[in-house]
Amino acid sequence: MERRVAETLARFQGTVCFFAKNLDTGESFGIRENDRVRTASTIKLPVMAAVYAAVAEGRVRFTDELVLQKENTVSGSGVLTEFTPGVRLPLRDVMHLMIVVSDNTATNMVLDKVPGDYVNEQMEKLGLKETRSLRKVLGEAASAPRGISRAGQVPENKRYGLGVSTSREMVMLLEKLERDEVVSPKASKEMIEVLKRQQYKDGIGRLRQLPAASKSGALDHLRSDVGIVYSQQGRIAIAITCDDIPKIDWSHENPGEVLMADLTQILIDGLGKQAP
Repeated sequence: MERRVAETLARFQGTVCFFAKNLDTGESFGIRENDRVRTASTIKLPVMAAVYAAVAEGRVRFTDELVLQKENTVSGSGVLTEFTPGVRLPLRDVMHLMIVVSDNTATNMVLDKVPGDYVNEQMEKLGLKETRSLRKVLGEAASAPRGISRAGQVPENKRYGLGVSTSREMVMLLEKLERDEVVSPKASKEMIEVLKRQQYKDGIGRLRQLPAASKSGALDHLRSDVGIVYSQQGRIAIAITCDDIPKIDWSHENPGEVLMADLTQILIDGLGKQAP
């Protein structure tokens, strides 16, 4: 596996961080898995976890209606840009749009209801010290959320954008979900089912013959994906970030997407060999 990974990475122009774990055997493998990375839209997974926590605590209800405001409407992935400002949608539906079609406007609406500071508090409770929501989509926050900014450095919401995490921590979150340890067993199962309906399948989900519960992210020079692949060799939790991609390419054949798919197959083969 190490040789195949090295050969694959040698052909890629950019910076790659990843971590993978077979949840059935405990075997794992990673490269730069503790490096802090830009999350892009993969931060929407921690945001969803925080929504479930807020519902469990009685802070919000899934039936609460969110109003589509013009100031929250942003470009990029999603469908709410086609909706009329003023339309009302239940929190649950907006959250589903945030994950299933990675709707950026939906993300801003959710973060108005369940703020970034609360998301970060929930990640702290789960033991995820580096995973943080930093700002809304295309928002220009005056500073990073409480406890995030570091003196003498560029504000982290400028450096990382929507959020920051590590490959290891994203796999930790996925494992906790799969083991019914996030908010409650019922909530964890529901979140996994939402991730299974996620429609961007160019990275980890490119192996269409295998079911996956995943959330992808994309920026001009970055591709990322976090998810669980349900293979016969075991449940493989994977988090991959490909940054510093030289050329902007929004096609399905973006080198980062192809690399993530190749790495996923290698990791399933390598880690799966340890399965009984």
